[in-house]
Amino acid sequence: MYRYDEFDATLVRERVEQFREQVQRRLSGELSEEEFKAIRLRNGVYLQLHAYMLRIAIPYGTLSAAQLRKLAHVARTYDRGYGHFTTRTNMQFHWPALKDIPDILDELADVEMHSIQTSGNDVRNTTADQYAGVAADEIEDPRVYCEIIRQWSTLHPEFSFLPRKFKIAVTAAPHDRAAVAIHDIGLRIVRNEAGEVGFQVLVGGGLGRTPILASVIRDFLPKRHLLSYLEAILRVYNLHGRRDNIWKARIKIIVNQLGAGEFARMVEEEWALMRQDGAYEVPDEEVERIRAYFAPPPYADLPDDPPAYVAYKLSDPAFAEWAKTNVDRHKQPGYAIANISLKPHLGTPGDISADQMDAVADLSERFGFGEIRVTHEQNILLPDVRQEDLYALWKELRAAGLATANLGLISDIICCPGLDYCNLANARSIPVAQRIQERFADLDRQHDLGELKIKMSGCINACGHHHVGHIGILGVDKKGQEFYQITVGGSGDENAALGEIVGRGFGYDQVVDAVEQIVETYVGLRRDGETFLQTYRRVGVEPFREKIYAAA
Repeated sequence: MYRYDEFDATLVRERVEQFREQVQRRLSGELSEEEFKAIRLRNGVYLQLHAYMLRIAIPYGTLSAAQLRKLAHVARTYDRGYGHFTTRTNMQFHWPALKDIPDILDELADVEMHSIQTSGNDVRNTTADQYAGVAADEIEDPRVYCEIIRQWSTLHPEFSFLPRKFKIAVTAAPHDRAAVAIHDIGLRIVRNEAGEVGFQVLVGGGLGRTPILASVIRDFLPKRHLLSYLEAILRVYNLHGRRDNIWKARIKIIVNQLGAGEFARMVEEEWALMRQDGAYEVPDEEVERIRAYFAPPPYADLPDDPPAYVAYKLSDPAFAEWAKTNVDRHKQPGYAIANISLKPHLGTPGDISADQMDAVADLSERFGFGEIRVTHEQNILLPDVRQEDLYALWKELRAAGLATANLGLISDIICCPGLDYCNLANARSIPVAQRIQERFADLDRQHDLGELKIKMSGCINACGHHHVGHIGILGVDKKGQEFYQITVGGSGDENAALGEIVGRGFGYDQVVDAVEQIVETYVGLRRDGETFLQTYRRVGVEPFREKIYAAA
């Protein structure tokens, strides 16, 4: 894992003390809430429906055991005993007192954590494939370049006041687990025909009020040019992005209006001028210095599928079920990636208690190398578990309430906080997610349905990524009543697609039945081995539309 250098440490400590002074000014009344707003947002503090909310950055979703224990301590000491993981792999605390937030940030600085640029019109937390460094199918470890982007973008003087927030994601595998197509900039690490490794660059993705998938503007960018090319993109955006309309301020609007070809031309023109003036390259020695922080741990020489692991799967059906859904292939023989679902039956998606955080931190050291990953689908994982230890790990997870065997299944729902917390929301999302979990509680049925991803947002801002859900649910307000619009056929992977609206919205008491009708339609139409998405792509939206409105 990356370790802060002296510049990081100094920056974070100084920022804490600056913010402490501003909080005191707000508490004393010297600053009004409106005057304080810009200051708190740049330090990751939101004012939500009932209280302030603090968002903590987890760069590229990587946590150490010490950092997770510190988050557990914050949850117990300053909040209500739990935290919430977001779709940008950050941690949110929904109930801290404003007076305590500087102390929280000071304590987090002890373990190299902060909340800088988790809000505001700047470059947000860069995300990556949660399997980075351990994926069997990756070309290179994308965290190296995420860290380079983090260092470059943090308090960048030119890009600290962009027209709107800006999100970057990096993936390095053919199977896109980072959803790069829904980001302002998506980077795919690829090989060209000469065998050189570089980046395919996508620009202009985003969801919200105007969902758009990113367009490729460069098929291959040599790695040494990464930062200068990103800078060229951001300069074009900073110059031409709208500041008069918050709904039209994202880069996706410019790319859509100009066309990807014209936007690419403008970026290339800006980049050529920068290189003419001596634009910097990323030095090889700096890349290697950062790469050393992500060197593989001391793996043992182990065989795949050891007899004990195979025997446990044969003798314990519950373990076999968990291993089938929650365990994934590791690049190192004899090891596995152990996914931990944060979507238990009737739980709040993405929530984790302080006790569970401590338990996972302990397990990461007992069964791995003290590292935890956070996924953009609001789950966590241990990246380096010996296959021979999986059964023992599973029993410990079960004791902690963390062994739900539903990864990628219908109850593994992405869900924003909705109207229970957020003052932007139009409708509740957590209770709807829980009712869907209740309806599909039978794990045997879930496994029979196979991969089926539900994603839900409580408002048009799409924090729950509903546009790219296999089934997407959007909460809307209709004359003071909560209604839910449903889409089908979305996907956030390498075959990214926006879901298609099936028709008019459903009331709070109707939406779960509508989901049931969609699922029944799929079961009736699927062919042997077909997933929900494959069936949808074969038959289209009309059979689903006919079924749910005939039953309504």
